[in-house]
Amino acid sequence: MQDQMKKEERLGSAPIGRLMASMAVPAVAAQLINLLYNIVDRVYIGHIAEYGDTALTGVGVTFPIIMLISAFSAFAGMGGAPLASIELGRKQYERAEKILGNCAGLIVIFAVILTVLFSVIKTPVLYAFGASDVTIGYAESYIEIYLAGTIFVQAALGLNTFISGQGAARTAMCSVLIGAVINICLDPVFIFGFGMGVRGAALATIISQAVSAAWVVRFLASKKSVIRLRLRNMRPNAEIVKQVAALGISPFIMQSTESLVSITLNSGLQKYGGDMYVGTMAIMSSIMQLIIIPVQGITQGVQPIISYNFGAGNKERVKGVFSRLVLVSLAGTLILGGIAVFMPQLYAGIFTDNQMLSELTSRFMPIYFFGIMIFGIQSACQSTFIALGQAKVSVFIALLRKVLLLIPLAVIFPRFMGVVGIYRAEPVADIISVLTTSVLFAVTFKKVLHGMDKSDMIGKNIRKEV
Repeated sequence: MQDQMKKEERLGSAPIGRLMASMAVPAVAAQLINLLYNIVDRVYIGHIAEYGDTALTGVGVTFPIIMLISAFSAFAGMGGAPLASIELGRKQYERAEKILGNCAGLIVIFAVILTVLFSVIKTPVLYAFGASDVTIGYAESYIEIYLAGTIFVQAALGLNTFISGQGAARTAMCSVLIGAVINICLDPVFIFGFGMGVRGAALATIISQAVSAAWVVRFLASKKSVIRLRLRNMRPNAEIVKQVAALGISPFIMQSTESLVSITLNSGLQKYGGDMYVGTMAIMSSIMQLIIIPVQGITQGVQPIISYNFGAGNKERVKGVFSRLVLVSLAGTLILGGIAVFMPQLYAGIFTDNQMLSELTSRFMPIYFFGIMIFGIQSACQSTFIALGQAKVSVFIALLRKVLLLIPLAVIFPRFMGVVGIYRAEPVADIISVLTTSVLFAVTFKKVLHGMDKSDMIGKNIRKEV
């Protein structure tokens, strides 16, 4: 406990560069490892003899459901963890524990509802997401097993943010690493050894997530954690849930709209192209994760530093962390997105042996990923909005790129350009969104920093009077 207290306090005192590296590197590793849950499944599935490309397309249409499940865990975890970090900066430990407990309670409620709901309506939903009569069997086989582990997925993802939020980035990474190693080991055994195919991939995933969830809960309930997970705090408190919801709605929208985007893109590709084009999106959505998730790891790793120092009233430290964050995030998307634009075959070959599918994916990849190269700017700004508790602005930014831009463009463009218009919608939405976010952030950040000056003056006056 004492060692963990020191880790928490260094958020406000350690040199910024070294502190960011110590928080961001484990967070990036955790995000990349977490990505393996889906990527490894798809790589193995894509290489199943005789029907791998069809099975991959079927599993690809389950992606919106998986993202929606993750979105609810983000609602609780990313909505609550920054609030808990701010309270830690204010030394309000009991309040931080109540936030943790309430978020754990929300995760249990969400898991029960989502498991029952999607188990009942999975078939029509999968058809709506782009499944065909050829691929629906693989989609159903995968998702019905995955849904059985919803509680494990949500607990592992949602509660792990409270570990990194108290400065224990390496511990948070280990919780993901344990599950990923188990998943990688079990996948070939279940898929090929037992001949379970896509069912084996799903089973390996939920078993590994169950182990990760157990690790996370055990740590948060132990004396090693600065804030403890206690059963009495899991009963929802209206005031806390309202605060979590105000901040959590932004990451929820960012992830849940992936489902809406996938529906729009897959149904459009099915209409204007067919199963092979839907297959390209199954591959490109995985590649998009390979690009975005490392950058999200950086921003999420650094987020507790911003929240803690904002709570402690340390203005200069907040500014210093953000300036470095935006540079590192931009460099990340420039490099990873640049590979997709200039060397698309490098990515496409990872996921399929089908030459026609690989060539088709490589053809459209440079178009689709062109705008993502500058997306690091938006990722840094969005994360900072959340870290500072700026709920309304973060919600608008979350809605802007996907709901207000990408989805309408993906519907309109193919009417004039054919199937290529669906791929062109992504870079146009990305570029407009990044420019809008940059301007909005410049204005809002200045106001927030000015508000910190006022708070500091009030605090000094109070101390003088006392």
